[in-house]
Amino acid sequence: MKLITRDRSFYRSLIALAIPVALQNLITFAVSFADNLMVGSLGDAAVSGVYMGSQIQTFLQMFSGGIEGAILILAAQYWGKRDTGSIKRIIAIGLHFSICFGILLTVVCVSVPRPIISLFTDDADVIADGALYLRLVCFSYVFFCITQALIASMRSVEVARIGMGVSLISLVVNVSLNYILIFGKFGFPAMGIAGAAIATVISRIAETLTMWIYVTRIDRKLELKLKDLLVSDPILRRDFIRYGLPLIGGNIVWSVNMMANSAILGRFSASVITAASIANTMNSLAYVTMNGMSSAVGIITGKTVGAGKTERMKEYAYTVQLLFLGLGLITGGVIILLKNPFIGLYSGITAEAVSYSSQFITVLSVTMIGTCYQAAGLFGLVKSGGDIGFVFKNDTIFVFLVVLPSAIIASMLGAPAWVVFACLKCDQILKCFVAVVKINRFDWMKNLTRDKRLDQPV
Repeated sequence: MKLITRDRSFYRSLIALAIPVALQNLITFAVSFADNLMVGSLGDAAVSGVYMGSQIQTFLQMFSGGIEGAILILAAQYWGKRDTGSIKRIIAIGLHFSICFGILLTVVCVSVPRPIISLFTDDADVIADGALYLRLVCFSYVFFCITQALIASMRSVEVARIGMGVSLISLVVNVSLNYILIFGKFGFPAMGIAGAAIATVISRIAETLTMWIYVTRIDRKLELKLKDLLVSDPILRRDFIRYGLPLIGGNIVWSVNMMANSAILGRFSASVITAASIANTMNSLAYVTMNGMSSAVGIITGKTVGAGKTERMKEYAYTVQLLFLGLGLITGGVIILLKNPFIGLYSGITAEAVSYSSQFITVLSVTMIGTCYQAAGLFGLVKSGGDIGFVFKNDTIFVFLVVLPSAIIASMLGAPAWVVFACLKCDQILKCFVAVVKINRFDWMKNLTRDKRLDQPV
């Protein structure tokens, strides 16, 4: 068995799928970054308020990500068998769940925005700004859910470029409207963070319209129609729930972790909250390439396992581990090199926030090495290969028995903010030890598709 595969089709597929996904992630990051920079000129309280208001978006993304993951894993394996009929029904099921959750979360956020923000901080100014932002931006949630489910559907059949195009449209719309509405240009009143929220809602609507036109009018692999998305398949719905629940559960655990991070750091000063926002923005930027390649690995894994090519998949797994370990080392080095110039982009923050940002980003430069390896291994290989429950259990154990307890104890003992931040990120290194054992046992390769005649798992 070779440690580095010589199968050129693997590298061609990896690059062809990774580049559009990475560019899509980069553009999505640019949208968020533009929000941060423009809002940053309004001061620490505004940055912190938008950051806290965005925590519910993080929760939505995690739930939606579980739905997308279920679509990707199941549909990619059926794509290995070229069973497009089953893929269409899987997409419909995913959309139904995703839209229902988006509506529910919107209703909650419109009804009680201040109590929600109060869960993360007791700073009155931050609560006021965060509640204002949340009450408006929550109207984008349903559109976000629809768009992401459709993008995942296209990725599952190896169509990745449309996601990049949709994100590019969102970037142009969002940045333009941010400039107009936040600062009051072209005759519009200066709306501050309310303008940022409205710009986000309009850009999400533009994303959904673009994606809908593509999947119903342009795509030729699935040729989806509205009637395809209204059908229901009880057997595939059971499969979707069976394999989707651990994904959704894992993502909800992770979103609880992220919100708990905000709550723990939110008990420090507004400068610490601002620094956490800046550090997490830097983390998102560093994550762009890795996430694109990891998503590509997941699609290749699902297709290869679904086609029953287990020996070839083992060879791919060795290659993936070495590639992503190297990527992690490079990414960590780049984070250190760009740390000070990146922080310097935030002109409206205090000197204290600058100092905390530098400390937090230094921590991220180390943990990113582990993030690259274990995320690609556990998500790109193990989860996409069919062992979905393992990743859920692993994340749950680390979040509730390691990450949060250590951070809470450090905070109670009066540890510096950077130590608490390091505790919140320690699992990114520790999970590598679990990943290396699990991946190389190769017990995660499971075909989740059903035989058309028998309606039984293969």
